[in-house]
Amino acid sequence: MTSPVLSVTKPSDRLGTGARVGIGLVLLLPAFLALLWSYLLPTGLAIARSTTRDNLLGPATDVGAEHYRQRFEQGVVGEYRMALLLTLVPLVLALLVAPLLALLADRAGRGPRLAARALLAVPVAGYAPVALLLGWRLDRVEPRAAVESPYATLVELTAVGSAGLVVAVATTAFLATLRGRRRPADALPAAATVAGLLVLGIVAATLQSFVAPLLAASNRASFPLTTIVVQSLARMDLGRGSAEAVLLLAVLAVLGLAATTLLLVTRARIELADAADSRTPSTPAATTAPTWPASTPPDAPTGGSSGPTGGGSGPARIGLAVVGVVAVGLMLWVAWPWLRRSLRFTNDFGPVPGAALSDMLIWTWLPTLVATLVTITVAVAGGFAIGGLRPLGRFSELLLLPFAPWLFVGTGPLAVESYLRTRDFDQVNTFLGVIPPGWVSIPALFLFTLLFRGLEPRWRAGGGFGRTMLAPAVPMVLLAGLVTWLVSSGQLLWPWIVAQTPSTRTAPVEALAQGTTGRIPADELALGALLPLPMLLLFLIALVVLQVRYLDRLAIRVGRSVTPDQTAT
Repeated sequence: MTSPVLSVTKPSDRLGTGARVGIGLVLLLPAFLALLWSYLLPTGLAIARSTTRDNLLGPATDVGAEHYRQRFEQGVVGEYRMALLLTLVPLVLALLVAPLLALLADRAGRGPRLAARALLAVPVAGYAPVALLLGWRLDRVEPRAAVESPYATLVELTAVGSAGLVVAVATTAFLATLRGRRRPADALPAAATVAGLLVLGIVAATLQSFVAPLLAASNRASFPLTTIVVQSLARMDLGRGSAEAVLLLAVLAVLGLAATTLLLVTRARIELADAADSRTPSTPAATTAPTWPASTPPDAPTGGSSGPTGGGSGPARIGLAVVGVVAVGLMLWVAWPWLRRSLRFTNDFGPVPGAALSDMLIWTWLPTLVATLVTITVAVAGGFAIGGLRPLGRFSELLLLPFAPWLFVGTGPLAVESYLRTRDFDQVNTFLGVIPPGWVSIPALFLFTLLFRGLEPRWRAGGGFGRTMLAPAVPMVLLAGLVTWLVSSGQLLWPWIVAQTPSTRTAPVEALAQGTTGRIPADELALGALLPLPMLLLFLIALVVLQVRYLDRLAIRVGRSVTPDQTAT
């Protein structure tokens, strides 16, 4: 029998349906414009250019599907199969090691779990792929082996470069599926969704690798992204390079659509685990009872060892301690070739004069900061429009579908079209030109949609906007901004294309130039500018605090959400 419940004022009543639709579409407009400018138009131009023979020296001539026919005759399918082999080690880490680590941390109790979370922040804060892989290439790979066995070297570099980041991200995600569960089996639906997203994301990221193929004798190991850049810019064959880019875009579009479909079908969302069982402010305590008195559905919030007061299991603590010691040892061993060069700062590139070290750091970090502020702001507005205001009601998440084909598309597949646009605007070797070309972070848009979707029921049940929506979202904005800034500042491809003079080189471009020309002995190579110690400490402290104080409170849920006003019976 249902007891009387005090009425609440819902956001839909305060704003009205028309207002929610209007405000939601206005907030989504920047994201749609950015999608059109940064992704849709370049994709259309790449498709059109792929049917031409264009060397930028004369008028383009139409060749139809000739470039595609040649690529399939050359065995492009086999090249993609070989590229997929590179995903084996990251997938093993994501689907076997990370769930085990998450389960041990969850069962070990609050203290060990927070210690594990702090450790997971280290490989993310230390994201510097050029420094890590260049140091490994110089110290741990024989030059002759790289030439004679380029694919084996590529597998090795891919595993080294991705291991720490994959384990950190995957373990954090699986911990969120376990958060608030009494039994690990209850987390299986959410964990299966996370596993599916990880598989799709790892495949997409590996297909867009650029640093590892460059360092693994790329002229002998064909790889999608290096083939696109070499064909289009080095050999001045834009039509053939564009055809390669379209093939890669098609694969990434399928992966993005599959991931979006998975999110829509499972109704995935991100909730506050420590708020899931709290009572709605307007509902008297005496009238509140569990929604599922007889049994607990898979995604109902429950107490357990993963809660704030969980005592933890002795064997789990021991297992987590062993895994932690091994993980620290492996991280130090992998990063040592970089770490021993990390306190050396120089931008001396042989006899060619370069800019001051301070200028190089500015070119590395400031353009990417500008891009981060814009892309994250647009993503937050769009995510709140879809997940918070829900202009289409329960069908609001369908608004993600226009973005889905480019969910996993980075700078690389559209780099040629972005470069040509930058050249046409006379921005090559300028500050504006070095700013990464994407004006919306589509992964961040999806992330904030899931977050606001999980927070919206409590706002709809009458909670204050600041407490139920704004306060829980601010740390995620900071987290997404820091990670986006760090990752984009460590990228090589875009500045390698548009910053061609010594005075405009970023730190990753300068380090690669130093490490691959042989003008500077390997033992004297300086890598300190790629991720300076003050920046490393800044990211590390911020990410540890966010892991321990914020991410530990989040839970990934799937299925029908139970709103607070539904818990009154």
